[in-house]
Amino acid sequence: MTSELLGFCNWSTLGVCAALKLPQISALLAARSARGLSLPSLLLELAGFLVFLRYQCYYEYPLLTYLEYPILIAQDVILLLCVFHFSGNVYRAVPYIALFVTSWFLLTLQKWVIDLAMNLCTFISAASKFAQLQYLWKTRDSGAVSALTWSLASYTCAARIVTTLMTTNDLTSKQKLFLPTSFLNFVPFVPPSFVNCPVV
Repeated sequence: MTSELLGFCNWSTLGVCAALKLPQISALLAARSARGLSLPSLLLELAGFLVFLRYQCYYEYPLLTYLEYPILIAQDVILLLCVFHFSGNVYRAVPYIALFVTSWFLLTLQKWVIDLAMNLCTFISAASKFAQLQYLWKTRDSGAVSALTWSLASYTCAARIVTTLMTTNDLTSKQKLFLPTSFLNFVPFVPPSFVNCPVV
């Protein structure tokens, strides 16, 4: 029973993550605008994904426990390019991408660096979700934000908490996943009077 649950959580998470950002990308392309999306939130999320993937690779955790992260990073990069494209200058994304690529190599120069980054990753991931919620609250306009993407992300975070408990039992990883899940679960309760996220 345990192995079946673990397998279901792993493969369902991979399946969901393969299409996780597609509703958001689709909504953004349909609106032909990045309105409603917080750039700081996207950059923080991308940084969190990068650190988490590097941490898992560094400690040689089972591949199935983090295989979705390269997929998520690729989708976030596409989103980032779309945001800058609709903001008028796609080349503004280049410095950010260069910074992320450089960070990939710098993170593992010393063990304490990757450990510190992973501990900070908990707050980075939570800050990413909080920044998007704050942006929605401030602008009172969901624009091209996809509620479906947020709902799917909530499931994947919860599933990853289960797989972490059943495999590595890494406390740092659990903390990294728990706070973002809490923020993601808050989204359905944002007042619909001003946030009318398209479910696409």
